[in-house]
Amino acid sequence: MKAHFVNRIVMENADSRDDGCWLLLRALLYWSALLDRMIAVPAGFKTDLASVPRWPLAYWICGGLANEAAVIHDYLYASHLVSRRQADAVLREAAKATGVDWRRWLMWAAVRCFGWLYW
Repeated sequence: MKAHFVNRIVMENADSRDDGCWLLLRALLYWSALLDRMIAVPAGFKTDLASVPRWPLAYWICGGLANEAAVIHDYLYASHLVSRRQADAVLREAAKATGVDWRRWLMWAAVRCFGWLYW
C-alpha cells in the first residue's frame, strides 16, 4: 500500500505565549509503506512542527513545508517506536506523501546531520 495520511491535521497554538508549539486536537493517522504500519499520533501531542532555522535562505527554502510529516517525525523522536534512522526516513516518505518536492531531501539531510541532538 502506498504511503499516505489517513486524515488531515487539526491543531491549535499550544499556549498564549505563541512559543511555536502546537497541540494536536485529534489523532493524526499516517500509513507508512516504509514501516508497513500505521502511525497514530495521539490528540494532545505537542509539536514545534519542522524546526527549520530562521536563517533567511534556509527558511525561504524549507520553512512551512510538510507540517504533517513534521508531526509524525516529532512523535517518532519522542516515542522511540522505531530507530532514529527509520524516523528520519519516514519524515522524507511523509513529506513526499504531502507533495513536497526535492526539498524533502534537504529536510532529511538536516535531520540526519543534527537530529542526534534531539533524539
